[in-house]
Amino acid sequence: MSDFYREPNPNQRPTEPWRSRFVRTLLYGRNVDRSAKARARVGLAIVAFTVVYAIIGGRLVFYAITGDGHGTRRTASQDAIATARPDIVDRNGEILATDVKTPSLFGEPRRIVDKDEAIELLTATLPDLDAGEVRDRLSSRKGFVWLKREITPAQQKEVYRLGIPGIGFLRENKRVYPNGAEMAHVIGLVNIDNQGIAGIEKWLDNSGLADLHRAGFATDRLQKPVELSVDSRVEHALRDELLKAKDKFKAKAAAGLVSNVKTGEIVAMVSVPDFDPNNPREANDPTRINRLTTGVYEMGSTFKALTLAMALDSGKANLNSQFDARESLRYGKFSIGDSHPLGRSISLAEVFTYSSNIGAARIALSQGVDAHKAFLKKMGQLDRLRTELPESAEPIVPKHWGELNTVTIAFGHGLSVAPLQAVMGINAVINGGYLIPPTFLRRSEADAMKVATRVIKPETSDKMRYLMRLNAEIGTAKQANVEGYYVGGKTGTSEKVVNGHYAKKQVLTSFTAILPADNPKYQLLVMLDEPQALPETQGFITSGWNAVPTGGKVIARIAPLLGIAPRFNLPPSDRLILATSRESR
Repeated sequence: MSDFYREPNPNQRPTEPWRSRFVRTLLYGRNVDRSAKARARVGLAIVAFTVVYAIIGGRLVFYAITGDGHGTRRTASQDAIATARPDIVDRNGEILATDVKTPSLFGEPRRIVDKDEAIELLTATLPDLDAGEVRDRLSSRKGFVWLKREITPAQQKEVYRLGIPGIGFLRENKRVYPNGAEMAHVIGLVNIDNQGIAGIEKWLDNSGLADLHRAGFATDRLQKPVELSVDSRVEHALRDELLKAKDKFKAKAAAGLVSNVKTGEIVAMVSVPDFDPNNPREANDPTRINRLTTGVYEMGSTFKALTLAMALDSGKANLNSQFDARESLRYGKFSIGDSHPLGRSISLAEVFTYSSNIGAARIALSQGVDAHKAFLKKMGQLDRLRTELPESAEPIVPKHWGELNTVTIAFGHGLSVAPLQAVMGINAVINGGYLIPPTFLRRSEADAMKVATRVIKPETSDKMRYLMRLNAEIGTAKQANVEGYYVGGKTGTSEKVVNGHYAKKQVLTSFTAILPADNPKYQLLVMLDEPQALPETQGFITSGWNAVPTGGKVIARIAPLLGIAPRFNLPPSDRLILATSRESR
């Protein structure tokens, strides 16, 4: 056989090209069993797929258990605007506003298979849903849309039974007000997203709560209750009596306020008709405004307290100073007279007791226009009053303040202020002479003194308290002289401006009371808008016949709640207030 031919060896592998060997070495290394390697890789793939499917299954189980948890994450921005708010409580710890959890219905348009069927089922189950609006929302390209906020548990159960893919529920915080309308104008209300839109609720958002929400720090457990100065018991009694008076005297509206004269705290504030913050639509009614902060009015003869305090504090007049009230004052076509003319010169004390317009006008004129204007500004009556409540009105001040303006403003016409503003001024007149900004939050006397400004002398305050008590003893406030509480007060009746003219039959009556007059702790303001004459009022519509007796009923109910112990057989004002004042000075 030739040396060039050899028999093939069956046990010898074919020669592998060097390029293939090089690639195989890089991929698998030398002397590797490729079949074993393949089996290992298949096993690894099986383990990997098992882990992935286990995670997916676990997440599905988690979603099924937590229900709307995925919706919460998917709609982080929507949930943020409905996060928790702190409780609001009164000065005794009674809850006035709190959060409860309530379900809301949402849809995920991209996951809904049959939109027409979904819309038909949802509107049949929830008849108040607008089919057109639901169709628009479910036809959008958004991943999330609200369908109905704050549904009931029963409605949630009915929708759940429908089993519509892409329809779910998100538990949100809903604000509720246990006292209903009683605290409406103090507390205010929130919108559907739990954002404050009026009253203390809006103040909370403006004070940083909204920023905390956006930052994600406003959680249920971290928020302390907001403690107000109001007393829900006093609020209830005041509102009840105002509603009775409004009905009895057929008034358009009624309002009242109780203030602590030493701290500026508002203990109660009522303006009726009011609204139920649990039903926000009522708040849009323009007749339900807060007349004590949003409205501005000519306060009538209650303003005489400021006029007389100005004269006494200047030193140019005393309680016995005489003022000519024999004839009406005439200014061009205007004539200023008294409801019950005395036809003689009267003392400063009589000006207050008999509520003489002529006397008040002459007192203001004796001080001068500039001094009068400066005093009212010092008493906070010419600038907008700011409190925690965002709702406040600018006073209406004459653009060109002349002598005639001073004459009319002296007895409460020609200058319109918010009633709370007037209360602040009267507080300063009778609390020893300190102007203290009102507050709806708890405040101690020590804290009040830090923000107080002395505006009149202590002896002037003593004399004004004497005059207010004297008015309840022998003057126009006798029907509010509740036995045992040593009440002092001043009445006011202002004619309303209708079509540019004062209307004698359309009046705003008011009554300012202090108790006890020898050492005042509280001031009460009662207002009735357009009360009507009754047989028992002998045809009169002035304050002494409606606002004053209403104030007396309120005092009888709230004085025990305020911790004022009754005292009987006390001496008259000249011996208890004036004599004590002289001895102490």
